[in-house]
Amino acid sequence: QVQLVESGGGLVQAGGSLRLSCAASGIIFRINAMGWYRQAPGKQRELVATITSTSSTTTYADSVKGRFTISRDNANNTVYLQMNSLKPEDTAVYYCGYTVQISRWAVRRDYWGQGTQVTVSS
Repeated sequence: QVQLVESGGGLVQAGGSLRLSCAASGIIFRINAMGWYRQAPGKQRELVATITSTSSTTTYADSVKGRFTISRDNANNTVYLQMNSLKPEDTAVYYCGYTVQISRWAVRRDYWGQGTQVTVSS
């Protein structure tokens, strides 16, 4: 089993910054990709940013490009999301998601963190 634990959420004023972290533990053979997603009240969960574990290729939602940066620490199975110039519309519960193989022969599965609240006041 794989567990993801997030940290770093909180309350910040518009224009401020936060850094989210997500650490994976458990039986992990390979992490194929890592990502951050968010869900605001009354809205569907949306992709914020992703990063591959090998080539470090990143993707970002248009709404966060230039403000958010995703990075990873493969040695510690950790992914980060640096959020700058935060806006009230960034308010949401942020979830990390990993695509993981627990053995060489296992199929890839997606695992999710429990979510961390980010609130940006105007």
